[in-house]
Amino acid sequence: MSEDARRLVVVTGGPGSGKSTLIDALAREGYAHSVEAGRAIIQDQTAIGGPALPWIDPSAFAELMLCWELRSLRLAREQAGTVFFDRGIPDVIGYLRLMKRPVPAHLETAARRFRYHRTVFVAPPWPEIFGTDTERRQTLAEAVATHDAMVETYGGLGYELVTLPKAPVAERLRFVLEQLGGPGPITPAPLTP
Repeated sequence: MSEDARRLVVVTGGPGSGKSTLIDALAREGYAHSVEAGRAIIQDQTAIGGPALPWIDPSAFAELMLCWELRSLRLAREQAGTVFFDRGIPDVIGYLRLMKRPVPAHLETAARRFRYHRTVFVAPPWPEIFGTDTERRQTLAEAVATHDAMVETYGGLGYELVTLPKAPVAERLRFVLEQLGGPGPITPAPLTP
């Protein structure tokens, strides 16, 4: 694992499992982070009347997510210290598999070429906190299927998966930092713009 990849930590899982809440808590602690691609793209496409929405054109939506994740990686490499990602490039593969769409070769290449920290944190399905909103239209069953697709995809790419505890955000935050506290310090960095 390159020194660069060691600093780039992914949190994945199904929707409504507390990923973004954990990322927000890490940001409040001073850690740099990325914003979830899917939610932002849905907001942008809705605002402009664009077709790259998961319920209109899943393949176009996936391409925009890939572009977003590549840009997030580029920005993260300009940061000092650890950067936490609210999903990563492999999530796009998992999404396409979940939607029973072909995974383009360039996406497979991106997932193998642009690597993150070997430890990937997975937020398990958590019915007690699951909810829907304007951007998150999935059912709980779809959230569970998404979780399973992400576990299969990241595992297939050789990442070590660590399941987050179903616990308050402060406990999850402490758990993540303890898990990463082994080799190499985790250094807070300024927030990404």
